[in-house]
Amino acid sequence: MNQTEPLNIPTYQKEDFASDQTPRWCPGCGDYSILAQLQRVMPAIAEQTQTPRENMVFISGIGCSSRFPYYMNTYGFHSIHGRAPTLALGLQVSRPELMTWVVTGDGDALSIGGNHLMHCLRRNLNVKILLFNNRIYGLTKGQYSPTSELGKRTKSSPLGSVARPLNPLSIALASQATFVARAVDRDPKLLQDVITQAALHKGSAIVEIYQNCNIFNDGAFAHVSERKSRDDNTLKLQHGEPLVFGRQRDKAVVLNEQLQPRVVATSEISESDLLIHDTSRDNSGLTYALSQLQYPEFPVPVGIFRALKAPTYEERVHQQVNEAKRQKPATALQQLLDSGETWRVAE
Repeated sequence: MNQTEPLNIPTYQKEDFASDQTPRWCPGCGDYSILAQLQRVMPAIAEQTQTPRENMVFISGIGCSSRFPYYMNTYGFHSIHGRAPTLALGLQVSRPELMTWVVTGDGDALSIGGNHLMHCLRRNLNVKILLFNNRIYGLTKGQYSPTSELGKRTKSSPLGSVARPLNPLSIALASQATFVARAVDRDPKLLQDVITQAALHKGSAIVEIYQNCNIFNDGAFAHVSERKSRDDNTLKLQHGEPLVFGRQRDKAVVLNEQLQPRVVATSEISESDLLIHDTSRDNSGLTYALSQLQYPEFPVPVGIFRALKAPTYEERVHQQVNEAKRQKPATALQQLLDSGETWRVAE
């Protein structure tokens, strides 16, 4: 197909992205909400990106979240533990016209898959990564995970975890991901918007999704998911807008004299002292500081942390290959094998 020719994209509905498989998670699992919101936005994503359904693929590793490819009416791989980014790399480089998604969990992505995730992000591969974070190993029945809080009592840490938790978004920012965001499973509007923006981004896009495991870690994110508390406990990031939060929008995050974040009442500072969120900052200390804010001392930032424009990995690879072909015309394989530094082993 000539990629310069416009594609005749059908008008999709949510149902077009639902497979014939019945989703099977524990009743009340946050994965149901994530699946529903993703399927709702896929028709608009297909239209805006001019990507037909047959050019979409979902790749997963191992875990509760990794059932996703079965439930999406697209192409997909259910791969092995932690290796979804490596499959995405090979697929995206060989077929850059595809829209490739990686669906993973905090254990799959940050334990055995941590190295693969980091290099996928720093290469700026054009993939969309949805990282479900429930701070527990759900599929294997409730062991502590890389994101479980310090002191967490689980089946594998009966006296409390002594390992400090990893912060997925801090890792993503340090790995130079060009799109970094966070959403919550019980906030459909925010989740739909963030997923859509990630899909429209050209380059590595990672979305951490706070996901409730009501069986093994119920209420881990109640402070940001319950209607009565979430406005006072979340900082909704908007490009070009001040870092103000609260039901009455009467609190703000500012930096003190030591450039450390602190929470103040908006009545205590002037408008000119408010910090303005900027998603276009590269290697921003403030953006990293926002990713480090933890409840209950601070509100939890949600929304888009970073959105940068940069060449993708596959663009650079294909540019390099084309340049090599231009400098050295096609040669027979045997000639290539006989060229350069070769030697013959005598009998």
